[in-house]
Amino acid sequence: MKAEVFLPDDYRPAEDEPFMNDLQLEYFRRKLLGWKADLLSDSRDTIEGMKDQTRNIPDLADRASEETDRALELRTRDRQRKLVSKIDAALRRIDEGEYGYCEITGEPISLKRLDARPTATMTLEAQERHERREKVHRDD
Repeated sequence: MKAEVFLPDDYRPAEDEPFMNDLQLEYFRRKLLGWKADLLSDSRDTIEGMKDQTRNIPDLADRASEETDRALELRTRDRQRKLVSKIDAALRRIDEGEYGYCEITGEPISLKRLDARPTATMTLEAQERHERREKVHRDD
């Protein structure tokens, strides 16, 4: 097991340091773990809220409105569940030493991109090519 890395509170990855050094990896690990904890906490709150709100509403319009709100909330939670899977995959890539590198080209993903989207698996250029190919095939 690795020794814990001391990470200053004000640390931000910089382009002038070695790519995916211990500090950068720890920064992204903590960012991903914090994001995952927030998502799981929101999910628990939603489940508790839905348990508390279960009731028989006699007015059809009110009932329909509440059911629509619940459906929307459940779709949001489903998207967040998928995001938790992507976060877990990113954490595995950190552990395996593959984090920060494009799965298509093997090139480093920019730190700005990773900071904005820590689950990114491709460089911006590779992602754009992928989306263009996807759009062409979808239009067929």
